[in-house]
Amino acid sequence: MRQPTMDLSEVKNRILQLKGQGVDMLVNHGRKKISHYSGVIENAYHSVFVVKLDNATTTEKLSCSYSDILCGDVKITLKK
Repeated sequence: MRQPTMDLSEVKNRILQLKGQGVDMLVNHGRKKISHYSGVIENAYHSVFVVKLDNATTTEKLSCSYSDILCGDVKITLKK
């Protein structure tokens, strides 16, 4: 089991700092299924945050929990 380097409140604070900024996300769905998403962090709630995906045809949103980041299932980097 991986030892966390941050606690949950630290992750929440970092996501709140990124609110409104463009991000790239790698999401591990398990069984060697990894998806790449690009979008803007739209909102941050008590236990989840919402990312509005960059897609010209539809307005899709992806929600992730803060614990997904702690577990390493979701990795977020700033868009360049």
